[in-house]
Amino acid sequence: MQINYMLKVEDAKLPDIQKALKSAGIKVKSIVDLYKESTDGEQSEQKGGDNGQ
Repeated sequence: MQINYMLKVEDAKLPDIQKALKSAGIKVKSIVDLYKESTDGEQSEQKGGDNGQ
């Protein structure tokens, strides 16, 4: 069975997430960075898809 999840984190990087899931015995096929929300005045960055322009 394959299940897709969306995960929102504040202070983790992709390798950290993959390492944590692997140490919990969870097999990860892929991790995709979809969107970065702005925090404390930072610019938002959207990856993939159309941004409406």
